[in-house]
Amino acid sequence: MFTRKPNRAQLLRVAKATIFISLLLAGSPSVHSQTAADRSESERSDKLTGGHIETADFEPNQPDIRLTLNVPSFRLTLWQNGKEVKSYYVGVGMKDYPIYIGRREAAEIIWNPAWIPPASDWVSSHKGVRPGEVIKAGDPRNPLGKLKIPLGESYLIHQAASTNDVGDLVSHGCVRVLRADLYDLAEKIIAARSVPISSKRIAAAKRGFKILDVRLDEPLPVDISYDTLVVEGGVLHIYPDVYDRGMNRPARLRAELVSSRVDVSKLDDETMKQMLSQVTRRAQFVVETRSIEQGRALEDGQQLPLIPKKKAVGSRQKAVSSKP
Repeated sequence: MFTRKPNRAQLLRVAKATIFISLLLAGSPSVHSQTAADRSESERSDKLTGGHIETADFEPNQPDIRLTLNVPSFRLTLWQNGKEVKSYYVGVGMKDYPIYIGRREAAEIIWNPAWIPPASDWVSSHKGVRPGEVIKAGDPRNPLGKLKIPLGESYLIHQAASTNDVGDLVSHGCVRVLRADLYDLAEKIIAARSVPISSKRIAAAKRGFKILDVRLDEPLPVDISYDTLVVEGGVLHIYPDVYDRGMNRPARLRAELVSSRVDVSKLDDETMKQMLSQVTRRAQFVVETRSIEQGRALEDGQQLPLIPKKKAVGSRQKAVSSKP
């Protein structure tokens, strides 16, 4: 059999590939060191900012799920079997129309929901909208977007009007979520609860405007809280008191740290006042609890955006009206 000998260029390519593979297997000290350093810095940043939005694997057919929402952090979180699965940044009710704080339940998920304006003062101020009128999906006057999850007593989780809603007081008591995130949340709920609805029907609902109402066998617990001082994973987060309820005071901060078993012997009132002063409407103050115990709360703490920029910007989505 005749075999063509490889030319010089082919031999050179083979040699380069062999050397490259050998380096990968053996490991280059300089590359390995850089990767480890980058990983360490990334992990520290994630720990401080809560950057790990997805912290656990989601398991279909595991019905033990619940939702929590902490209003000052603008963060809606899905839990499964006691573990945090995924968090979504959201918009919430305005000061004059605050969201309900306490326990709610979700019993259904509705694609392409109609909107029936309530008999409220803010409705009467909008032209072309009458209380009690049925405004169907696709109508530009309908503020609910493509999907809603009722929480009882007119409180809803529904599509945001735009990316600007995230991290802001924008609604009349409802929770606004970006459409892609809302779809993701709804489909995780359906998968966890093994709801007998086909992906084709869901896809059709996304494309069109026909109502698709999916009911859950058991209501989904939704716990809504108002916590401006949160110790989580060895990190203190001080969130803005968005409803001006007098929550961010030194006495409350000390009590929260003590209840979380943080040694506050090196933390005086003046330092706590300075920590609290770092918080603004758009920024939180974040510091590791070990820095507090070492007397380095101000030196090591950081003022960080309340909503990470990559989440606040998000992807473009079809705008809807911005009423509730």
